[in-house]
Amino acid sequence: MRPAAECDLVTVPARQGLEAVDILRRGAAADLVGPVLHDGGRDTLGFLVPPGTADAWDVPGSTCTQTDGRDLGPAPEPPVEGSDWLLPPGDTDLATDPAVLRAALGEAARLIEVADGCR
Repeated sequence: MRPAAECDLVTVPARQGLEAVDILRRGAAADLVGPVLHDGGRDTLGFLVPPGTADAWDVPGSTCTQTDGRDLGPAPEPPVEGSDWLLPPGDTDLATDPAVLRAALGEAARLIEVADGCR
């Protein structure tokens, strides 16, 4: 894992992202979830992942972009204006493993689909 200061950013709808955070934090991967941003105005969550992830990211309903080397050291301002930390870098200094995030996002999407089908 890389320090959070050298990361790409996976952005997902807030509902799916919050489900994924819950899945990651309560499972065996609890130590593998890195800093997470919440962009309240756009209703999205952003997971910091290792650099280079954007080159091969292909999860439907999400995007992965490079952070262009923005400093995300201890107690930083969020790198996206209008956002705030859901899980700040001070709580964890590692980026989220992309394979673990991919699995959590898939599980979250399935849970949301089932929940929406029960309405």
